[in-house]
Formats: sequence, C-alpha cells, structure tokens
Amino acid sequence: MTGTGGPVAYFSVWDYVVFAGTVLGAAGIGLFHSCRGKKSTSSDEFLLGGRQMTAVPVAMSLTASFMSGITVIGTPAEAYLYGATFWIFGFSYAIMSCITAEVFVPLFYRLAITSTYEYLEMRYNKLMRVIGTSMYIIQTALYTGMVIYAPALALNQITGLDLWGVLVATGIVCIFYCTLGGLKAVIWTDVMQMVIMLAGFVAVIARGAVLQGGLGKIWEDAGKGGRLDAFNFDPDPLRRHTFWTIVAGGSLMWVSIYSINQSQVQRYISCKTMAQAKLSLYVNMLGLWLTVSLAVFSGLTMYSIYKNCDPLSNGDVGALDQLLPYLVMDILAAYPGVPGLFVAAAYSGTLSTVSSSINALVAVTVEDFIKPLCKNLTQKQTSWINMGLSVFFGFLCIGMAGVASSMGSILQAALSIFGMISGPLLGIYLMGMFFRTSNSTGALVGLVVGLIMTLWVGIGAQIYPPTADKTSPLPLSVAGCNHTVDLNFTTAGPWTSPEALITGLDDSRPALADSWYSLSYLYFCPLGTLVTVIVGLVGSAVSGGCKQEGLRSDLFVRKTDLICFSWGRNSRESDSELVEKPETDLKKGVDNVAFNHSDTMNAYVEKGTKM
Repeated sequence: MTGTGGPVAYFSVWDYVVFAGTVLGAAGIGLFHSCRGKKSTSSDEFLLGGRQMTAVPVAMSLTASFMSGITVIGTPAEAYLYGATFWIFGFSYAIMSCITAEVFVPLFYRLAITSTYEYLEMRYNKLMRVIGTSMYIIQTALYTGMVIYAPALALNQITGLDLWGVLVATGIVCIFYCTLGGLKAVIWTDVMQMVIMLAGFVAVIARGAVLQGGLGKIWEDAGKGGRLDAFNFDPDPLRRHTFWTIVAGGSLMWVSIYSINQSQVQRYISCKTMAQAKLSLYVNMLGLWLTVSLAVFSGLTMYSIYKNCDPLSNGDVGALDQLLPYLVMDILAAYPGVPGLFVAAAYSGTLSTVSSSINALVAVTVEDFIKPLCKNLTQKQTSWINMGLSVFFGFLCIGMAGVASSMGSILQAALSIFGMISGPLLGIYLMGMFFRTSNSTGALVGLVVGLIMTLWVGIGAQIYPPTADKTSPLPLSVAGCNHTVDLNFTTAGPWTSPEALITGLDDSRPALADSWYSLSYLYFCPLGTLVTVIVGLVGSAVSGGCKQEGLRSDLFVRKTDLICFSWGRNSRESDSELVEKPETDLKKGVDNVAFNHSDTMNAYVEKGTKM
C-alpha cells in the first residue's frame, strides 16, 4: 500500500524507452543545429547564436540552466522536511530580474561583450580579467561536477541505473550537442528540457491528488504538519531560511548568478535587441515562479502521502534527496513510461545545466585566454578550438563528478559555491559600475579579502555544519509504517550532512562553529560583496583612486539606464545616446553587431521611446 513503507519497483522497459528517447532527442537537437548552421561557422554564431535569438526561448533556457537535477530532486525534499518557506524565493527572483534587466543588461549590451570578464579589463586591467575568468572556470567546473553527481547518486539507488555509466553518458551527450550545435543547440535543448521538468512535477502532483482525495486534502495535511508556516521574520542571520535570509541574501545571490555569470549573460546578450534581452529576463522570472511553485507543491504532496511513514526515518531510502525518486516509483510504477518521464525530468535539469556550463566555459576561455595570445586565428581555426574545448571541459566536468563523490555534504556545497565565489566577483563589478574612484589596486585587494572571508565561512560550514536549532527541520512520523528497517536514522536536510542534526556535539567543535560557521549559506554572497566593495573603495582611496582620469563614460551605469529615468525620454535624447561613441567603437554600440543597420536601429529607438 502506498505511503506505508517498504521496497518499491524498479524501472520497466517502457521507462527506459522514455528516458532514452529524451536523451537521444537532446542529442538530435545538437545534430540538427550543426547541419543547419554549416553555412555559418563563426565564433559569434557558435557562442552567441549569431545574436539572433528571441526572448521566449532564451527565457526558458535561462530558467532551465539553473533549474538543475538538484532543483528537481532537492526542492521537493526541502519542502517535505522544512515546509513551504522555499517558495519565498519567488520574491528573490523578482528582485533579481529587475536589477539584472535594468542595471546590467544596458551596460553589457552597450559594450557588446562576449565574455562578461571583458568588462573587468575595460574597467580595471588585464590581470583583473584573468583572475575573474579563472575564478569562474573553477567555480563552474566544481558546480557542474556536483550537478552531474548529485541526481545520479539519488536516481542510481532508486532506479537501479549504473551510477558511473549514467555519469559518463550524461557528460557525453552534453559534449555532443554543445560541440556540434553551439549556443543555439543549448538554448533549444533547454526549451525541451524545461517542458519535461514541469511535466514531471505535474505528473507527481496529479497522481498524488488522486491518491489523497484532491489538492485540498494535500493542502490540509501540509497545514496540520506545519508545512505552510512559510513566513518566519526572525532577523537572526544564523537561521538557515527565514524571510530575511531569502529575500535579502537570496536576492543578491541570484543577482550574482544572473548578472555576471557567463552561463546566463551569454544567453540574454544573444538576443536581437536590448528590449528582447530585458523581456527574456522578465519571462524567465515567470518561469522561475512556476518551477519553484510546482517543486514546492510536489514536496507538500510527498508529505501528505508519507506523513505517517517517513521513508528516510524508516530506512527505505538512505538520503533525503532520494525521497522524490522513491515517491515516483511508489505511486507511478503502475503507469509504464511515467517514472521514465520523471527521471528524464531530473536529468533534463542536469543536462541543461551541464550544457550551459560547457558552452560558457568555452566562451570565456576563447575570449579571455586564447584570442589575446593568438590574434590571427581564422574563423575555421576558432570553430575547431571551440569544439575541442567543448570536449575538454565536458570530460573535466565528468572528472569533477568523481571528485564530488568523495565530498560529504555535496548539495550544501553546490548551493554555497556561488555565494563564496560570485559574491566577491559581484563586488568588483558593482565598484566598477557605480564608483568612478575605484581602481585596479583597490579592486584586487577587495577581491582577495572578500574571497578569503567567504571561503573561511563556507569551508568552515562544510566542516562544522549548523545544528538542528539553526536549520529547524519539522517533525516526521513512522507510526503508520508496515515495514520498518531502521528507526535509529536521524533525518537530515537536503543540503545538510547528518552531523548537522546532532545536538549533543563533542568538545572538538570550536566556538566559531555555532556562530560564524553557522551563518546562513544565503548570506555568503552578501558578505563577500560588502567586504569586497568596502575594502576595495578604501584600497582605491589609499592608492590614489580619486586622481584617475580618462575613463570611458560607457563603462558606468547611467541614470538613463534605470527604468525610473528612462520613461518619457524623447527620440532626440535616445538618438544622442546611440551615437555618443566614435565610429571606431561601433562594435560596442547599443544594438548587437549583427543588427547594426539603420532600419533596425531606428525601429529600436522608436520602440524605446514608446516604452
């Protein structure tokens, strides 16, 4: 009987067919765009889709690229154990979308950059660009390895699929369509995978509603179990998830991901016009809302089914992240092919994240390392380098999955890594964009100090995880279980190792473990950003930053970039902005290079005036 514990079925033949069909479909998209794009083999076509993408597919790709298998499996588990608090991230997504669209998009679009780290050289110097690119490569390779390994580990133990076979197969498929199709293949594959991810959530919710007697019953059970008490306004920064940690810390973390992370920036600068780029971010916000809502409600559905028999406490699964795959096999095994759809959903998230990471790693490596050293490369040579690097980074990420297999709290590390590295990076971007007095010396000092602080607290949190009074897991029961394996297992959070829930810790735990190391992981990014900006501005002032002259005006955020100042401008003002730079800098104009002819420019000015 469903919801009473015990072993569940494995994949049927039709499940394997559905899963394999999805993977082959992704590879087919890469092959299609390879054949279709043989006439255009330029680096710009490969890395930016020829800058001809429109808002809706780019928006779905933006959503899918960070809605990985960790999201598909981890977010429902989060809602199951901690309640619907994770849904508050909807506010963070809205704040992030507004800041990215109205502050960062106009700047990057005006400069027509391929690598976001080009800006660091324009604003500071070559060293800052190399450091920024290197930090991004390290961060992305580590994160991508975790993204590959985490869902593979969970699904391996539930479905019986061979772990390392799945890891290698996933990486090879991503390498295949990234190498052949470039960014267009990645974006259109993400569109398909986004639809599959949402369909997987809908299937779980629909079947759960049938079993439990309707959506109202699921909501009622969640309320009785304390899962709907989402708004906790406790200002304590050591609390893992509260309204303030999510809205304040989470917003800045997502800003760092969408505003300066090459994987995301590369997508929206591939749009035809700035208006399309901004629109893609706002449509993406809707996609994020829909995804997180379905994921959280899937978790509440899971709680309604297992409220009297927690599979983790009962020993039916070995980790919290195996709960949703266990649920799928428990309630959907009678429908051949449907569990395969769910596995395809989880791996679609993984495929989209890995593919976007590989493509972005290729972009920054070519732009920031290869082109400056080899300035006379032909288009054909550059295309071969792009494809070769796709293969290299693909296998590097598979190797990082092997490294991730030796890490204890892998999912907490996956969520924390952006805050630890992107926070200080965001700080030097904000310094450069808003403070004319900041210079390369101050930026370097601020970046180093900020990175030291975030790595200190982040690594410390991995070694000494926060205790249960900081993470606040909700109670679970095994009273209704018919099959009990082990009642001595203590439940753990999806991004917290089991040691975190031990309240009677030994004396070897240092004093900082319950204060500094218990800082919410969502505050890693704000910490790094603030420390970098403050130390960087002080360092710039000490090193004579106030005396520097001759900086280009288009390297800074303009008042007219902000939406509150852009309304009501007449076309004469808009025209003066568009022709402000000399002809030698035409590549860095407001519109993309591929759409720089007068008709498109005039249409854009008219559209901007109406808006």
